Amino acid sequence: MSQINKSKKDSFVNLNDNTEKNAGARWIPELNKEMVMTFNYIKHSSKHPIRRWMVEGFYKQMLRDLSDLQINSILDAGCGEGYTLDRLLKADIGLNLTGVDYSRAAVNLGKELFPELDLKVGNIYNLQFGDDSEDLVICTEVLEHLEYPRRALGELVRVSRKYLVLSVPHEPFFSLKNLLIGRNIMRLGSSKGHVNWWTTRAFHRFVNEEKVNIIKSRHPFPFTLLIIEKL
Repeated sequence: MSQINKSKKDSFVNLNDNTEKNAGARWIPELNKEMVMTFNYIKHSSKHPIRRWMVEGFYKQMLRDLSDLQINSILDAGCGEGYTLDRLLKADIGLNLTGVDYSRAAVNLGKELFPELDLKVGNIYNLQFGDDSEDLVICTEVLEHLEYPRRALGELVRVSRKYLVLSVPHEPFFSLKNLLIGRNIMRLGSSKGHVNWWTTRAFHRFVNEEKVNIIKSRHPFPFTLLIIEKL
């Protein structure tokens, strides 16, 4: 049975059950035996109008905020199949774009989908990048799946030279979204793969424990999206 540690003040939950290791993955033989369909793949390829509206709204907000920043090198930690990097590439944001993900299957699928991207298998707890080596470090919808989110955040901050982009679900809205699309009904919309649970306010507290400054806080439904400057 999972242990739940919850602070009512922060509205933060850590389930500590390692489900992020397998969250949302299933095989799709029609693509390739080594390819995997993750929730990330499903989200980006879905024709469901609510999902499409959420995905497009998220990227529209993020790209608008990043367009004002001077960025050359970008690392997407937890890049999945590379959808976010592909959006950045098409928007001419950044010159050197790299993605790392723990899932070899997701990286292999990403190389099939976006052969122009530099995608690698890597560990977010031990990123193989130097201190202050990337102008921008991105980590979107990853931290909620990790058993040790504080350790991961420390690595993201270490590698960043200037900026970070972090996003997590605003869980009350995310659960509502799931109910709207008919998903996880018996769990009242709660996602099994989320081992950390944040409201926007709690996520601000979590991030501000590092030497950073939140310069923009956005709320494209159902997410919290932070544009952060490293101090």
